[in-house]
Amino acid sequence: MSAPPATIAGIPRHVAIIMDGNGRWAARRRRPRMIGHRAGARAVNLCIDFCLERGVAALTLFAFSSENWGRPADEVGALMKLFLNALDREVAELHRRGVRVRFIGERSRFDAGIVARMDAAEALTAGNRRLTLAIAASYGGRQDIAAAARALAVEVAEGRLRPDDIDEAAIGRHVSLSDLPPPDLFIRTGGDVRISNFLLWQLAYTELWFTEVLWPDLDRATLQQALDDYASRERRFGLTGDQVAAATPTETP
Repeated sequence: MSAPPATIAGIPRHVAIIMDGNGRWAARRRRPRMIGHRAGARAVNLCIDFCLERGVAALTLFAFSSENWGRPADEVGALMKLFLNALDREVAELHRRGVRVRFIGERSRFDAGIVARMDAAEALTAGNRRLTLAIAASYGGRQDIAAAARALAVEVAEGRLRPDDIDEAAIGRHVSLSDLPPPDLFIRTGGDVRISNFLLWQLAYTELWFTEVLWPDLDRATLQQALDDYASRERRFGLTGDQVAAATPTETP
């Protein structure tokens, strides 16, 4: 697949989001946690709409971490049902709107019915280019890097790669989302200020933005605030501000 198209100035090409706060949203309303997860699903649609409107090329959502399997069995089961229903209900509309759907994480831990729907969603939408929507499910950043290391070890063992040739680029080719630009902007809702084992390799130079807003309460104003803050930052990638300014093309009247 070719890289996503360039976006307009000040708009991140790739946004990565930890969707946190569903359980607390429900608790504040004295409702079961699953009510919060259902409300959070509506926020996902709002976020996709926003990215399509603003010209964001890729959106990665942390839906279910590798650690989340340790939650109570009834909650995990309910989440799987919600995930299954979303796949059945939303994929055709995403395809109609030109969204490419993909999944990262250990899908082998899901039951066969969910895996089949994941595969079908990816196949149906593979040719779409308006927005790449990556769903991180049963995903962990450390797990991702370990899988890349195993893949490189196999190449070395088979004589296709020398140990001295293992560098950042080699690892980068084997981690998830290697065909996409690294996230430009990371957003976490819910008030916690950490990245929680999400895209550890890919977030090396990503701009981080945190909000107290709980995920089900997400609105366009909050997303626009994140984009406005992102646009105001100077991204130096280890250089000085003067070097960045000198390398940035200036517009001529």
